[in-house]
Amino acid sequence: MEHLDVLIIGAGLSGISAAWHLQTECADRSYAIVEARERMGGTWDLFRYPGVRSDSDMYTLGYRFRPWRNAKAIADGSSIKAYIEETAREFGIDRRIRYQHRLVRAAWSSATARWTIDLEVGVERTPKQLTCTFLYSCAGYYDYAQGYTPEWPGMASFTGRVLHPQHWPADLDYRGARVVVIGSGATAVTLVPAMATGTHAAAHVTMLQRSPTYIATLPSVDTIANALRRVLPSRLAYALARWKNVARSMFYYHIARTRPAMFKKSLRAEAEKELGADFPYDAHFRPRYEPWDERLCMVPDGDLFTVLREGRASIITDQIEHFEATGVMLMSGARLEADIVVAATGLRMSLLTGVTLVVDGVDVELGRTMIYKGMMVSDIPNMAAAVGYTNASWTLKCDLIAQHVCRLLNYMRAHEYVQCTPRRDHSLKEVPVFDFTSGYVQRAASRLPKQGNRAPWRLYQNYVKDLFVLRHGRVNDPALEFRTASGAAS
Repeated sequence: MEHLDVLIIGAGLSGISAAWHLQTECADRSYAIVEARERMGGTWDLFRYPGVRSDSDMYTLGYRFRPWRNAKAIADGSSIKAYIEETAREFGIDRRIRYQHRLVRAAWSSATARWTIDLEVGVERTPKQLTCTFLYSCAGYYDYAQGYTPEWPGMASFTGRVLHPQHWPADLDYRGARVVVIGSGATAVTLVPAMATGTHAAAHVTMLQRSPTYIATLPSVDTIANALRRVLPSRLAYALARWKNVARSMFYYHIARTRPAMFKKSLRAEAEKELGADFPYDAHFRPRYEPWDERLCMVPDGDLFTVLREGRASIITDQIEHFEATGVMLMSGARLEADIVVAATGLRMSLLTGVTLVVDGVDVELGRTMIYKGMMVSDIPNMAAAVGYTNASWTLKCDLIAQHVCRLLNYMRAHEYVQCTPRRDHSLKEVPVFDFTSGYVQRAASRLPKQGNRAPWRLYQNYVKDLFVLRHGRVNDPALEFRTASGAAS
């Protein structure tokens, strides 16, 4: 049976990062990437809806080791996918990817100190096994097979088309159509301006939200970063722009959490400048929760506000009572005519969707575990997962995790350890791993690992703190149990 030192799950943004760090910092280890889909790119290959883009700037969403050279800081999905593909080709990572290899079971044996991996290969789902010493999940935090769509009364009677953005049909022609986008999150605020403008524009787009979301504008072009690139070497300019944007996001997050009234006032002033003072801001953009209790939505160059101001789109804050043949009835008694309904209602959160994890013959329930340093899971040996920030760019944390995994692997080899297992302190208070009130987080809370109330079991959502802990902090943490091939523990 084939054996690998490290098996990476997923060929998306974080999987390519993990592979680069392994090649660079653990060059003598064998590894492969298994990808369930036919192509690399992960999220940026899966999502094909109009206007799909990053809601973080590419100087922080991009890799630390490969500069982002595009003039636009807020990039569209196809540009991000191309960046991932170019990075994989440049460093030879593309040759390590095994497509249509779907992980279905991973069983750890302490007796052999290795994982036995069960895969399904190809469209026929042919069974295949291999073993690895270390399992590294870069498969993200949501179910790729399906998004979340509520069952509204009367949906079957609707004669138009209802779809979820996660699986956008290539044949959808919405030119001249009446479109209702249900939702108020990042996907909805992207879809509305994209479908309301351009040569394929809908007749009208209505954003129907149950409750408002905090929305901030962000320039699509980073003029300072572009200026730095004109006068400085590429890598230095990129590093400076990256740190500038890291500091900016940390500053705004700090203000949002410590001075929420000031933060809300700033958002309001910005929106009213775009929308006009007569727009009913409180009805549609004043949430019931505090800033960053749920994720903040970014709109590049205020594009959502532009289409609302120009009348190409409208926003309604109400709830659905039922669907009818040609539209949607609302709780207020209003009726929305619709040809197409887009349910931008969120994701199904899940770690390692559809995968059975077994440790020494016992199935693992992730909901009963705890996250160590935001990357390993209590009582599961030799496994890490790349999970990014909720308040900053995903890749910032994933790059740090990849570095720490490499440091851990090198430490284990230097000390002849074959097994490393986080062991939780049961006096810790359990806290949800994502401290958000969002529906998609609450629906999945019981299935996700928890975090603790103190380090190293607490997630700080702070890049500078994690930089010291993961890149420079000690590897031989007291919370880790190391074992040699003879079974001796340390």
